Amino acid sequence: MNGDAWLPAGRSAAREGGYELPPMWSWQEFLDRARAPDTISYGRGRHNTGEWPGATWAEALRLATDGWTVRVPEVEIAVAALRERVRDEVMTTMLVPTWDVTGSEVDVGAYLSGVPECMVDATPQRVSTRGRVVTFLVPAGFVNTTPHASVRHRGLALTALCSAIIAAGHSAEVWSGMCVHVEGERYVSVARVISAAEPFDLGRLIFVLAHPAMLRRLWLSVWDSAPPEHAARICGDAYGQGPFSCRPDDLPDGIGDPYVLPYLEPTDPQWRTFESAMDWCAGVFRELGLVRDGGRDGAAR
Repeated sequence: MNGDAWLPAGRSAAREGGYELPPMWSWQEFLDRARAPDTISYGRGRHNTGEWPGATWAEALRLATDGWTVRVPEVEIAVAALRERVRDEVMTTMLVPTWDVTGSEVDVGAYLSGVPECMVDATPQRVSTRGRVVTFLVPAGFVNTTPHASVRHRGLALTALCSAIIAAGHSAEVWSGMCVHVEGERYVSVARVISAAEPFDLGRLIFVLAHPAMLRRLWLSVWDSAPPEHAARICGDAYGQGPFSCRPDDLPDGIGDPYVLPYLEPTDPQWRTFESAMDWCAGVFRELGLVRDGGRDGAAR
């Protein structure tokens, strides 16, 4: 596979001496990329047979498709008045189908009707939507010794806070980013896993934020199917080292003012319980202006 085919128009393969995969605009695109054939024979995304990933490859795909039905503890928080993007409308980016004589998929109905423009491509376009849209970028990376419980506690706390913001009448877009360093160079990939333009999928959000297989199965598989020179390099370095921080400019052009959350540090004590994770994450949300002071009015119920 030609590495340039992975790059959107106008962007460079080199990013500060590292490499950037093109952004994935939808959950389906992310899953398709994770399912793509490996370009190396020793990738660990779908072939790891131990318990470290938290799920088998087949289980990870089922959870990604159906959602993870784990109960999110109810919390009472005071959602802040979120800053406006524009007055009554905001712009978001959606994948819009376009028909032409060439494309990635066949519109069977148009083909059978003899329409020449029977091939379909999904292209990102900026569209307007009502209300406020809050964009989160959540780092997916963490070190390999991170306990599953830490991932779960942090993810459920973030899910509870995001759900409360949505329940308060706002829309949310959640991007997941795998941003790592390979021999000192930064490797970056981002995927929009929750879009404001689609119904809110709680089970998907729980899986994305709280299940270790999101990183250890799906994200690793995305890199295993990257152009072989980059797949080999990132796999050979144990899929990269920290820091795993994401930055606003990791997102595609046109997505402004995102809230970029810190990455998970497994040695920090706040991940030992859901309550401690909730207190810590609520503090981050207060600093971001999403939750008012004293934002968690009651303990998890």
